[in-house]
Amino acid sequence: MSPTPPRPPQRIDLPLADRSVSERPERADAADNRRRILEAAAAIVAEKGPGALTMNAVAHATGIGVGTVYRRFGDVARLLLALLDEREKRFQEDFMAGPPPLGPGAPPIERLRAFLHALADRVAEQQDMMLAAETAAPLARYDSGAYATMHMHTAMLVGRIRPGADAALLAHMLLAPFMPSLMHHLTRADARALDAVKAATDELLLGLARPAP
Repeated sequence: MSPTPPRPPQRIDLPLADRSVSERPERADAADNRRRILEAAAAIVAEKGPGALTMNAVAHATGIGVGTVYRRFGDVARLLLALLDEREKRFQEDFMAGPPPLGPGAPPIERLRAFLHALADRVAEQQDMMLAAETAAPLARYDSGAYATMHMHTAMLVGRIRPGADAALLAHMLLAPFMPSLMHHLTRADARALDAVKAATDELLLGLARPAP
């Protein structure tokens, strides 16, 4: 009796960053308010830094009622996350469908290494804004579509590298070092270079790649 051929990996559809639960198109006035709010928020961040961003400041700059600003974005953390959303979507396109080793086609351990290195670059690139979002609402990161996507992608790769392991928990552990606050501490307060962070990540991956005892 011939052996059963292996099943191909199941395709996982990952959510895009901060995708709305509803797929209904926005009303024209709501879309215009969103654009004006984001433009004003981006201008405040560019001119004064993310620490200067408040809902009142955005309302004053746009002439939109502060209640509307709150209803649209909830709080400063979610407004900052919305500013980061476009860059996040490009990052997701790269690791979900871009060229290997970050995208499909490379062995899982190589894809995971490329992903974590790219994530380190991503956090370093917009560290101040990410740190402000984390400070404003420390747990908001875990409710975001961006984190859900990164976690699912990481867990998928971990599951292929170490079948039978608790891939979901290991994925959280691998993503934890890239919290903006820790990256800030390591690359600024502790004067460690980004390359050193990537080298330490490689050490963690060596352990993951070893056969389970």
